[in-house]
Amino acid sequence: MINNTLSEHDFQRLSQFIHREFGIKMPPIKKVLLESRLQKRLRLLGLNSFTEYIDFLFSPEGKAQEMIPFINKVTTNKTEFFREAGHFDYMTRTAIPDLVQQHGSRKSLKVWSAGCSSGEEPYTLAMVLSEFHSRNQSAISGFSILATDISMEVLEIAHRAVYPPDRVVGIPLDFKHKYFMKSKNPAKPNLRVVPELRRLITFGRLNFMDGDYGLKERYDIIFCRNVIIYFDRPTQEKIFHKFCRNLNDGGYVFVGHSETLHGMDVPLVQVSPTIYKKK
Repeated sequence: MINNTLSEHDFQRLSQFIHREFGIKMPPIKKVLLESRLQKRLRLLGLNSFTEYIDFLFSPEGKAQEMIPFINKVTTNKTEFFREAGHFDYMTRTAIPDLVQQHGSRKSLKVWSAGCSSGEEPYTLAMVLSEFHSRNQSAISGFSILATDISMEVLEIAHRAVYPPDRVVGIPLDFKHKYFMKSKNPAKPNLRVVPELRRLITFGRLNFMDGDYGLKERYDIIFCRNVIIYFDRPTQEKIFHKFCRNLNDGGYVFVGHSETLHGMDVPLVQVSPTIYKKK
């Protein structure tokens, strides 16, 4: 008989594991949510209880086979195109001109979308930066974008770059015409990001809890928005120290509207609400 109820003991086992491995807080209020998200995994694996599922997850075989599907179920991936649009205005009007002044003109800009979810943020960055570059070629020679997330599920969506009509409503009409292709199938009127834009972005999997992110380059701008709210304060501080190691001096960090670095011992100074600059 299948027991698809998550006991308090098993919830504690999972929540401690999630925090230890991924840094994500899983308070008791999330117990029902976690239970509902993982019930499908129990059915697919033919397991009769959460205890069996957790024992499998913690086994060498389970860690090899189940860890990615487990992460996909645990993480929250809510995003949209041009979310918190003021950030993109600040980036083009203030941050990039400041970076050009610091490092000289014809700079090749390197941007990192950390916690990119299903791709809306990095594709928004690519559109905005493409427009800026076309108007200011004497300022920057070009740009590249790294987009990372812990969930392979959302990275696959991001890499495909195909979105239904309701997901692109926030995009200005001229951008939509310029940077998206319409499906030829009237039954599925999806839109896909044009290849020229897709080529500007490199997608990859990254766990913020990894000791060394292994990035080969330093970045001028890091967007990490509406991600750190899922971590406790000590973990947040450790993550931003790692970000700073991968951020050029004078570079910028953008966080979400409900997030703050206030009180953290990190080499960043606030230059605008939710925007920080490396000392």
